[in-house]
Amino acid sequence: MPGLEIGSEIPKIILKNQKGVEFNFEDYKDKYILLSFHPLAWTSVCEKQMKNIESHYDYFTDQLNIMPFGISIDHTFCKNAWAKAIGVEKLNMLADFWPTGELAKACNIFRDNAGSSERADLLFDGNGKLVFQKIYPISEVPNLSLVVDAVMQG
Repeated sequence: MPGLEIGSEIPKIILKNQKGVEFNFEDYKDKYILLSFHPLAWTSVCEKQMKNIESHYDYFTDQLNIMPFGISIDHTFCKNAWAKAIGVEKLNMLADFWPTGELAKACNIFRDNAGSSERADLLFDGNGKLVFQKIYPISEVPNLSLVVDAVMQG
């Protein structure tokens, strides 16, 4: 079964965002961390997924203490061009590019047959423990209200 067990630790993997800035999840102790995986940039469902997080970015960071990240196997240059094209300015879109899918593999959501991740939301608490995850059909935009509910209940 894909995904991680609830209570699993966030993988200790450092990735770069669309601007080439490195992110270490350990730098966000005492915050929830949302890893929102999307298979590939430049696709319509992935665009809706990232724009949805972008439109809720301030609410997540200011009201819910969530640091959201959008993640795919695309290179940082691709992520940067895509972020500009779709108007994503606040959300850090991480490149799980090389080794390809390292974070997706560590989260047990890499799709070998496609060479990309599942579409999934994984939420880790301030101690780096998984408290919520949902893997979606590739054609479905994730429901962010489920992430909000997980924080409110947690």
